[in-house]
Amino acid sequence: MTTTPSGRTFPDSFVWGAATASYQIEGAVKEGGRGPSIWDTYSGTPGRTLDGHTGEVAADHYHRTAQDIALMKELGLDAYRFSIAWPRIQPTGSGAFNPEGLDFYSRLIDDLLEAGIDPVATMYHWDLPQDLEDAGGWPARDTALRFGDYARKLVETYADRVKVWTTLNEPWCSAYLGYGSGVHAPGRTDGADALAAVHHLNLAHGLGGRAVREVLGDRATLSLTLNLHVARPDDPTSEADVDAARKIDALANRAFLNPVLDGHYPQDLLDDTAKVTDWSFVQDGDLAITHTELDVLGVNFYSTQRVRRFTFDHEKAMADGHGASKASAWVGADDVEFLPQPGPYTAMRWNIDPSGMTELLTGLARTYPDLPLMITENGAAFDDEVSADGRVHDVQRVDYIARHLEAVGQAMDAGADVRGYFVWSLMDNFEWAYGYHRRFGIIRIDYDTLERIWKDSAYWYREVTRTHTLPPVTAAATLAG
Repeated sequence: MTTTPSGRTFPDSFVWGAATASYQIEGAVKEGGRGPSIWDTYSGTPGRTLDGHTGEVAADHYHRTAQDIALMKELGLDAYRFSIAWPRIQPTGSGAFNPEGLDFYSRLIDDLLEAGIDPVATMYHWDLPQDLEDAGGWPARDTALRFGDYARKLVETYADRVKVWTTLNEPWCSAYLGYGSGVHAPGRTDGADALAAVHHLNLAHGLGGRAVREVLGDRATLSLTLNLHVARPDDPTSEADVDAARKIDALANRAFLNPVLDGHYPQDLLDDTAKVTDWSFVQDGDLAITHTELDVLGVNFYSTQRVRRFTFDHEKAMADGHGASKASAWVGADDVEFLPQPGPYTAMRWNIDPSGMTELLTGLARTYPDLPLMITENGAAFDDEVSADGRVHDVQRVDYIARHLEAVGQAMDAGADVRGYFVWSLMDNFEWAYGYHRRFGIIRIDYDTLERIWKDSAYWYREVTRTHTLPPVTAAATLAG
């Protein structure tokens, strides 16, 4: 690890931040007038999460916002990316808004500004009100319309203090993991529903973006955060393997980039998924709504993928009940095989390959040369331990972040317009179906006492925010104090 590059500098204007999500940190799921979300229901269903963990308490951020903002200030953050819980603002997803929920985020925003930290608000990070799921969820068009109303209320309420708005976080996960494979809330497994959810999430983004533009005009910074995939063919000389990578690119990347930035769905996506759905849920005028001019594209990146084509008997699989309409996150890509990646790995068993970050950013810069980019999530889970000296010496995490920041710098050297970096995550949290068994934070949460403990990665990151320069990884253990 001593060979990790150091000394890389970033512009003075580069934004340093940290990111979280409401359900993962807030807790207080039955307080302050909050209604139930799909993640309350999903995590409360036996067998859905490791050890039956839920977000009922999480990191208790709801009751500890002042303490957590003090940590952010000490870290030297320029900005804090947080998400607003829809069921805390509007308990059923339609109808009356909840004054207590609106006040909670109003205080959070005020306290951030008082601390000199810019609030970056994400309107939706997966905690759909359960009532909307009961009425059809994201496969239903009405959910997108309800999101438009909710988004407008947010912007009207906080327009005087929040200028940076992200409509959705990782709609790929919401659609494919929530409705295709069922490993995320609400846990449904229907390929046609997953693709309908893709479109209605894109439509929701467009409606939310219109609300931002109509209320704030040129004062707004409008964003969408995507977890774009770097899927490489196993054999770059094989047409079949190259086509497998193309399929994943269509489903994971262009299914969102094209309707938002280009105003259409890619024809190969429609062709690949024709046996699953006819896309009739796309109505006249929808693509004019999805087609928004972003001020910045949020990019979440963690790892890469390696794929190849394999022979698949679709008719037999459908007859056996294993077809694309069943539990597959990759709807329409049943003939694509994901191969094991060479290590090293994080605790999520995701491979560590910072070159994928550079590849992704430079590719986006070539395709959309006038679109600024922001790394809105990047980080790693490792099996942290508190040492005898009371410290968490997470050198693997420091090394991971340092290598990926160097990869961002290399993309910037090649011409990518990257404006900032938000580490995932500010603190350990409820890691969805993994419960509390995966720790991504640069600040450790003791889940018995809820004590906050700075890891070496936090001290190292503070030095980055102070100097705009990457210190050596080996310096992390000496930067406390």
